[in-house]
Amino acid sequence: MSGLVVVGVDGSASSLAAVEVAAREARSRGAGLSVVHAFVWPAMHVPLGPSPMGPPEGGLRNMADGLVTEAVERARAVAPDIHVGHVVVTGEPLTVLEAQSRAAELVVVGSRGMGGFVGLLVGSTAVHLAAHGRCPVLVVREQPHADGPIVLGVDGSAAGQKAVDFAFAEAALRNAPLVALHTWTTWNAPMPAPQDPSEPYANPPGALAEEEERLLAEALAGRQERHPGVVVEHRVVHGGTREALIEASRSAQLLVVGARGRGGFAGLLLGSVSQALLHHAHCPVAVVRGTTERH
Repeated sequence: MSGLVVVGVDGSASSLAAVEVAAREARSRGAGLSVVHAFVWPAMHVPLGPSPMGPPEGGLRNMADGLVTEAVERARAVAPDIHVGHVVVTGEPLTVLEAQSRAAELVVVGSRGMGGFVGLLVGSTAVHLAAHGRCPVLVVREQPHADGPIVLGVDGSAAGQKAVDFAFAEAALRNAPLVALHTWTTWNAPMPAPQDPSEPYANPPGALAEEEERLLAEALAGRQERHPGVVVEHRVVHGGTREALIEASRSAQLLVVGARGRGGFAGLLLGSVSQALLHHAHCPVAVVRGTTERH
């Protein structure tokens, strides 16, 4: 861990909500908080200072400084005991925050910023960071249920192991229960071999569900010993992954998923399930990329 939580701000209500969540995350980790604003206007060669006909506090540069100051004050009001730094970096948000993620243990952003269009439920910055960030990315959507569980989506893939580690660590930091949720259907479940090789390749009723329960247990193996204080519920659901996780998010304080799971294609940096959750989950969503993924 680097001891630093980064939050991207742009003056929108969504980014200010992200600041509050980021401040709590920094406090729970004993980490510092860095408030970052990407200042795009210099690259467009427009005047940054106040207009000769306007007030001296006007201008794009003063506006950027003002929104960062507001965000810092919001963070300190939520967590007065943490160190809060701030920086205005020239560049567009995607590039700036991806670079900031290299030195952070967590990047927090709002689900939609100042550039969001009506009907666009999640901004391009959030999706891009979830796919390319060098650390876990927490996208703040609706306000979390403070007493709800951490919900972890488990698919048994190697790429999802980092998400499992992150979810257990978050549950321990927040003193929250953990719901490890795995879904399956008869179309995507691996078919276990029959006990008697002479029998046809078929299994008695319930065999597929038992295999999926075993897969979930194996995906979580060893974490309970490292986090003995975390109460874990194993939940195996016969049904669609997106629907089950979105429904579970209604009562959760955080939803944790990997960036790409068993169905991922090479070069696809963010899976369809992760994208669906960024658009439709009812609580903040943490997307954790696996170490096997590449830019």
